[in-house]
Formats: sequence, C-alpha cells, structure tokens
Amino acid sequence: MPFEPDFERLKTAVRLEEPDRVPLLEVLVHYSIQSAFLGRTVTHEAISDQIAFWSQAGYDYLPLTVGMMSPGKVTQDSAISKVIQERIVSGEEEQSWNLEKNSFIANREDFERFPWDALSELDFKQFEQAGHLLPEKMKIVALSGKIFTLTWMILGFNNFATKLILDKGLVADVFQKVGQIQMDCVERIVNTPQVGAVWLVDDLAFGAGPMINPDMLRTYVFSWYKKIIQRCHENGVLVFLHSDGDLSELMDDIVDMGIDLLHPIDPTCQDIVAIKKRYGHKLAIAGNVSNELLRSGSPAEVEERVKYLIKNVAPGGGYFVCSGNSVAEWSRMENYMAMRAAAFRYGSYPIRL
Repeated sequence: MPFEPDFERLKTAVRLEEPDRVPLLEVLVHYSIQSAFLGRTVTHEAISDQIAFWSQAGYDYLPLTVGMMSPGKVTQDSAISKVIQERIVSGEEEQSWNLEKNSFIANREDFERFPWDALSELDFKQFEQAGHLLPEKMKIVALSGKIFTLTWMILGFNNFATKLILDKGLVADVFQKVGQIQMDCVERIVNTPQVGAVWLVDDLAFGAGPMINPDMLRTYVFSWYKKIIQRCHENGVLVFLHSDGDLSELMDDIVDMGIDLLHPIDPTCQDIVAIKKRYGHKLAIAGNVSNELLRSGSPAEVEERVKYLIKNVAPGGGYFVCSGNSVAEWSRMENYMAMRAAAFRYGSYPIRL
C-alpha cells in the first residue's frame, strides 16, 4: 500500500492547501471491484472487508450510508425500499417497491398514509461496527441527505413537476417531511466521533442545467442544506455535495452555502479546469475521470487523463482524483487500477508536471 490512511490528508486538501499527495475520493466503488482488488468477496454486510479495501486502495476514509436511500441505483437494500415493501406493497408484483419505476404519493391522502414514522428509524449498526475496526487515522464519511431526489421519486417526477404548479402545498409538505428526517439523521451523525464528513448525494441537474427552477431549489432544498451544513460545521464535520449534470447556474449558491467539496464536476457537461479557475479559491473539487473512459478506454488513456487533471487542477491543493460519478460494476478493473496508479505516480506535492 503506497500510503497509510490519514484523514488529515483529506482535510488539508479541503482547506485548499497541499498535502503530501493528491487524495483519492469516490462516493462508491462497486463491491465487485472491491472484491477483485482484495481477492475475496466483499459484501454490504462485511464491514471489515470494506475497511480493508478502502484503506489498502489508498483512501483516507470509509463511506457508509445512513438514512433513507443508498447512492447509486435505488436498490432493494435502501431503507426506503424496505419500508415500502413492508408497509405499502407487501405481496404485490415484483419490483413494485422500486422508486425508479413507481410513485407512491399522488395526492394528500397518499401523503397522510405514507409510513413516515418507519423512515425515521435510523440504523447506525454499521457505524458502531466500523468504529471498533478503523485504522487509527481513518474516518467515516457518512453518505446521507438525499432531499431533492427522494422527494421527486416519492411523488414520481411527472406528478412532482405538475404539483409544483398545481399543488405547491403538497410538494412543500413532502419536502418538509424528507428534509426533517434527513436533518434528524445528521443530528446523530455529528455526534458519532468516528465521522469526519457528511456527503450529500443528491442529483440536482441534467446535462443542460438544473432539473427544476433554481428558485424552487433555493426554497425547498438549499434551505435544508444550509441547516445541515451549519450543524456539521458546528461539530467540526466537513460537508461534501455530489450532483451530476451542469451546475453552472447553481455554483454561486453551492459556494455561498458553505459546501466544502463538490463532486464530480460532471465530465459530460462541465469543464473542471474552468471550475477550478473560477471557484478553486472557495471550495475543493473532485473528479472527473469519465466513467465511459473507465468502461471502454485503455489504461494508458486513463493515465493520461489523470495526469492532465493533476497538472491542471491539483496545484495549490483543493483537488481529489476520482471518477466522473462512481466506480461502477461495469468499470474495467485495469482502468480503475490505472487511475489509482497515476494518482500516486503524478500526484505528489509539489506538482512538477
């Protein structure tokens, strides 16, 4: 292993300073990639194996999900999917629980019947397990805070868009419920001593810009983000934000809210070098090795992309090498390894490329 995990490396980069090397960052590395790296099967339940992967692969933290929805696909393992199966669609057709395929609040009556109480029951078991196993200088990054995504998924996007015009009261109430549950989750997170950061994973934009009017995001979503950020910072906990899409119209809001790190500066529609030049003195950025490159490129092409990013984005600190979204199941293992190797090869400070 090139380096021992040390969360101070990550914090130094977030402070827009230069640590010993450019840190690695990912919101998710698929378990198949983790398994191939370790040479043994890694599962959601195997915390010790997950710690082994993230530490040995060169990361300074362990990502753990707490709250209603896991990052990546809306899977059957997410807390909200399990609640829907148990309380709403038990015994019905296969995949009827899936928020990607079905909506569950069409009107006020559905809202009143929705099992909000069950979603408020938070499971911190993995945090407790990890706390006893983490290397001394490693921290947990808690993945939480889906507010926009959960709200439109519960309503169904077409219904959500219609209700934003015809029934704002219902939409506001769903946002309030979801936001409060996520806020309560953060209250517990910040009192967990092994947690170093909260990662808000909440896609806000398409490739052409914000998914809804930015003023509505400010009213219904960013107001909650501000509360979460304030509470985290009061306890010395960093806050990261993940969103795909073109965030250009939202960048000033993201900076003004006090987000510490923005990920992944979507390589399909944003220029990370331009983002660094304009905002790099205000927040750290992570990205943006294209997922398509990890899927179908060559290791040499991946190395060149990482080298380019380190040369043009890393000087001065505030940059993290990572994929353009996450390391998905269909990423080529040799390309993932090439991304890591290039980060280690070219990312020592001071950058001399």
